[in-house]
Amino acid sequence: MLFRMYSMYAEKKGYKLTVLDMLSGEEAGIKSITFLIDGENAYGYLKPEKGVHRLVRISPFDSNARRHTSFASVEVMPSLDDAPEIQIKSEDLRIDTFRSSGAGGQHVNKTDSAIRITHLKSGIVVSCQNERSQIKNKETAMKLLYGKLAELQEREEEQKLLKIRGDIKRIEWGSQIRSYVFQPYTMVKDHRTGYETSDITSVMNGEIENFILNYLTLYSVSI
Repeated sequence: MLFRMYSMYAEKKGYKLTVLDMLSGEEAGIKSITFLIDGENAYGYLKPEKGVHRLVRISPFDSNARRHTSFASVEVMPSLDDAPEIQIKSEDLRIDTFRSSGAGGQHVNKTDSAIRITHLKSGIVVSCQNERSQIKNKETAMKLLYGKLAELQEREEEQKLLKIRGDIKRIEWGSQIRSYVFQPYTMVKDHRTGYETSDITSVMNGEIENFILNYLTLYSVSI
């Protein structure tokens, strides 16, 4: 549901969205997905979406029609070809190849072109399987790794700043940032800014600009 929301948001903004890696859920839906959104100021606008999103609804898979609460963690990082301040040594990487998963038929990759890269020092793992070429998948995975390492470095610097300026409340990684409530009433609320709307249908159809702008205005975040 979140992927659909971000896909529709990207379409409204004129951004290009490319799925890089996806793992389907055991029963339905998506267990995890990595996708690239390319467009002017895309990272700046989407950075406020980082955090835990909470969904409350009557599950279509529950025959007793009970309300269920579920959570999804959203991670947002820049796509970087290189970062001068970040040094990645070849001996710090473990690169594994595997066969890309697909919908079946002509979409099934017959070769082990998918790439998984593990950064041994940080434990960060990235993967890409959207290209038939192992080389292109590796290039994209390295961009993801640079982005994750840059985001990790930023968080470490923020933690150092927190120790010095402990009186300033910051948004911590992993905190619940937004709730989407379908039952017994409809409401989408951002817990950081207090902004909310009852028009949950529009939000799930990609109308999240007001949430983003409220956050950027309140926290004076540059895009």
